[in-house]
Amino acid sequence: MADTMRVWRSASLAQTIGEIEAELDLAWARLLSELGVACGSSDETALSWLVVDSPDEHDWRVVDAALDRLTCTECGSTLTRGPDTCRRCTYYHEVRFAAREVDRPDVPAGNEHAIRVSFAVARSRTRYSARARVGYELVLPALVTGDLPTTRQAQAAKALINKLTPEECDHVATLAEVEELARTRQ
Repeated sequence: MADTMRVWRSASLAQTIGEIEAELDLAWARLLSELGVACGSSDETALSWLVVDSPDEHDWRVVDAALDRLTCTECGSTLTRGPDTCRRCTYYHEVRFAAREVDRPDVPAGNEHAIRVSFAVARSRTRYSARARVGYELVLPALVTGDLPTTRQAQAAKALINKLTPEECDHVATLAEVEELARTRQ
């Protein structure tokens, strides 16, 4: 369920988000097919609630797909995407991280976790600081290709990002831009 009104910081990020959203939709369609549940039915809604209330029993893509199909009864937003003050959205945003993560073959251990966290940050921008958003959003396309920054690389990028203002963080589209802006600062 793509966020069609959203403007992403780069074409690469937009493409990556679209690819992951397509993976979510495919994982959800497989689950519906396996269980014989019709798309758009009340059974689908009930299944969505079952999945988000037992995230540890499902892959994170299935959990995120279920969240995309539910509306928060407190704030009326797509579940987890409501304002920070919505306790129900906050609760489900936090429990989503109990879902299963299985690394793909031929990627470093922890790559799947990094993809999942980066994707959640990108789609739930109001829940994170500008500095957190830029870091996770800039790395997401590389993560999907199988990269995983070392601790040293991540710390170096964070040190550069910390030199930027929140407004600059929201406007940079590449790590090269971050480096250029940070270079002139102490």
